[in-house]
Amino acid sequence: MNEEKRRFSPPVVGGSSLLVIFAVLCLTVFALLSLSTVRADRHLGDAAAASVAGYYAADVEAETILAQLRRGEVPNDVPITTAISDPGGTVISYACPISDTQELRVEIAFHGGLGDDYEILRWQAVSTADWVPDDSLTVWDGELF
Repeated sequence: MNEEKRRFSPPVVGGSSLLVIFAVLCLTVFALLSLSTVRADRHLGDAAAASVAGYYAADVEAETILAQLRRGEVPNDVPITTAISDPGGTVISYACPISDTQELRVEIAFHGGLGDDYEILRWQAVSTADWVPDDSLTVWDGELF
């Protein structure tokens, strides 16, 4: 019996230690991934807030110009063209910058003259950046060699 007691060895602690180390490593990786996701979301939120603020600043400027036109005043740097569909009317178009790559383009048709009945033809955010196509993707043309 004494021999049986000597042969019995205590359980190995190494397996549970490895399991704890693996769990700590997994939690550390998940924490770092969460931190990078939060930073990316904050950057995206800041960019979205700046974009919205830029749009509404341009919208306020465009509304101010429209209010001046409705009073019969023509602000500086606003081109005036004659409307084709209404010979007695005028079409006024102008642009207000939103950001470095966008602007708010506005076209107003006044029937009769400035300060009279008007119609908004265009109130649109437009990209002003040059478009460069990405031709780097090679597509399989159906031939093997």
